[in-house]
Amino acid sequence: MSDDHDHHQHNHDDHGGHDHGHEVPPLTAEQHRGEGVSLFNHVWEMLEMPDRTPALDDQMVHAAHASRWHWSHAGEAGGSQQLAVGEWQCARVYAVLGRGAAALHHARACLAVCEEAGLGDWVLAAAYEALARASAVAGDAAGARSWLTRARDATARIAEQEDREVIEADLASITVMPILGGS
Repeated sequence: MSDDHDHHQHNHDDHGGHDHGHEVPPLTAEQHRGEGVSLFNHVWEMLEMPDRTPALDDQMVHAAHASRWHWSHAGEAGGSQQLAVGEWQCARVYAVLGRGAAALHHARACLAVCEEAGLGDWVLAAAYEALARASAVAGDAAGARSWLTRARDATARIAEQEDREVIEADLASITVMPILGGS
């Protein structure tokens, strides 16, 4: 850098009490929650797009991670269930994109949140579904079948019929995957 630009160099972490006019105020927990919800819904719309471009695939990945990140900063406006669902959505995005290792990573994270927080019902069934789908995408038919069994057992115990039907539809979409003998 030339000498005439040295006066522009400064440490952004050491503001010395002065305002540069570009500091962004932190978001509140409710604002983080709102961003998490909005991004989650946006990702879901992108998942349903029939002809996503590679650039849209990348945006979908970024939006899923951003949603999960916002939930981790939502404090009491969020919670363990939202963290688990955020990990589930990341796993789904990666599975749809055929990225088995990343899908497995987030599916395992979803299950870990469920186990650490004592979450059950549809959230736990969704974690097992994510593991079954990710295993299938990663080429592990035996693992996929094992997680499908656990997912079906957990799904049978879901209290609300509507929640049960959502997970059952997700499970049905896994059983038709070619690695599991589907078409």
